[in-house]
Amino acid sequence: MRHIAIIGSGPAGYYTAEACQKTFGEDVRVDIIDRLPVPYGLIRTGVAPDHQSIKGVSRRYEAVALTDNVRFVGNVSVGRDVTIAELGSLYDAVVLATGAPADKPLGVPGDDLPGVVGSAAFVGWYNGHPDFAGLNPPLHGPGAVVVGAGNVALDVARILAKAESEFTGSDIVGHALDHLGTATHDRITILARRGPHQIAMTPKELGELGHLDRAVPHVNLADLPPIEEDAALDPGQRKSVAHLRDFATRTDRKQIDVDFDFYAMPVRVEGDGKAERMIVERTAIDAEGRASGTGETYSVPASLVISCIGYRTPPIDGVPYDQKLGRFANQDGRISPGLYAVGWARRGPTGTIGTNRPDGFLIAEHIAADQAGDSGKAGRPGLDSLLASRNVDVVTFRDWQKIEAAEIARARNGAPREKFTSIEEMLDARG
Repeated sequence: MRHIAIIGSGPAGYYTAEACQKTFGEDVRVDIIDRLPVPYGLIRTGVAPDHQSIKGVSRRYEAVALTDNVRFVGNVSVGRDVTIAELGSLYDAVVLATGAPADKPLGVPGDDLPGVVGSAAFVGWYNGHPDFAGLNPPLHGPGAVVVGAGNVALDVARILAKAESEFTGSDIVGHALDHLGTATHDRITILARRGPHQIAMTPKELGELGHLDRAVPHVNLADLPPIEEDAALDPGQRKSVAHLRDFATRTDRKQIDVDFDFYAMPVRVEGDGKAERMIVERTAIDAEGRASGTGETYSVPASLVISCIGYRTPPIDGVPYDQKLGRFANQDGRISPGLYAVGWARRGPTGTIGTNRPDGFLIAEHIAADQAGDSGKAGRPGLDSLLASRNVDVVTFRDWQKIEAAEIARARNGAPREKFTSIEEMLDARG
């Protein structure tokens, strides 16, 4: 029997558990450990609340979780309740599937002013992550600036721009919906360091931005390359740029303007004790596609600045870490004997949710090659004994199902659920 511990219950964790089932059959026991009492990681607290079809992948993970040889071990914090070394003594393999939940810093003067937040915090706030439930971002100034040229920036801008009625059917948490309803900003500026041909925005997300009730997107026609240059783009990128070209022709006015500001990079955030404006420098692109400042600067009003420039994996004591890349130091997923990394913790924040599935099978293959078979380690019973001796209140998958049922029962305004936003609420919901 092989005993495997996976740290993190998001897509990378569950795809790795599924891969271990398929690789080892009944000859494996997998424990998926998470510091929160609820599973699914990025699916629950990272995917936009108005993208319910994407969140449906959790039903696949549920099928894995309900099998006899995989279990969810929630409300257990690695470092606080159990160490990596202790897990290594109990399991044949320990897989770090912790994702990349920490924001990369904006890295400009003034980025510590109130009103400057990272996308992980902002997205966590409207998705009900307990760490960010008290964020209360300032929404009452003249404008908001979103820094980034990917889908996260689009998600953030869309959530800021939507009318309350457009959240019907989403699982945005109540405190965020209520707070967004008080917003007074009339302009959202999306800053992109490079140009339209360098964006990492997909057609679906860009298309959504063009059909909002109270907001209209705008692109400066002068920022768009000659249309014949679009032919060199891949089909998806070409569709995305086509949306931008359509936005450049929009002349209708609505309550909120969403302005795409290309060839623009943040220089500093200014304000009297809080964010009030972003100083931006115009950029130029060299032959290698790199952006550099031109010296031309201007000011954009911004009581709220949301940085969507990437994520980092938080370090864990005793685990080699690559500071430059912001992830665990590894060779193709191997960190050290018996210790592995998968998903964003392995390769950094790249790829889609589905990219984690082949990643999980890669790690399962490594474990099969590295671990000869039954090592005699204690595995699951050993962890249970250790956590019981430390009075850790472990949450099982059956407990999670009770929490989920309670969230569904308290839903309002056509929402599929009203998520609990504190660990205490989650634990109480078990009954």
